[in-house]
Amino acid sequence: MLMDFFLSLTERLYSEKHEWVEIDGKLGTIGITDYAQEALGDVVYVQLPDIGAEFAKDDEVGAVESVKAASEVYTPLSGTIREVNTKLEEKPGLINKACYTDGWLFKLEYSKPDEIKSLMNEGAYQEYVKKAKDS
Repeated sequence: MLMDFFLSLTERLYSEKHEWVEIDGKLGTIGITDYAQEALGDVVYVQLPDIGAEFAKDDEVGAVESVKAASEVYTPLSGTIREVNTKLEEKPGLINKACYTDGWLFKLEYSKPDEIKSLMNEGAYQEYVKKAKDS
């Protein structure tokens, strides 16, 4: 049973605001989903949060701007920013090319582990996106 819990934490989890998070110990690596980057189009600028800043779940922490739109970025978990992806300052298009790997946005030391339970797994997120597209 305990092993199942740890296995579930290695998978990518998703928020309703189209952010993803991968949990590694007390850190969550966070970015925007493929659905979100596709909707935005070619990303030209990324505003990242300050290292050391503290946020509550669903707080606005930055922004992603593309040639056709701008979108706020929200944190799917409460906690403190520990690292930001500085590569995005020079190459914001990494979000379009590899949103789940090189295009991550920030790493957060989460402070409320129970919030992880409110996030969707891959299957639930795909259903959520499907319903959004159908409506």
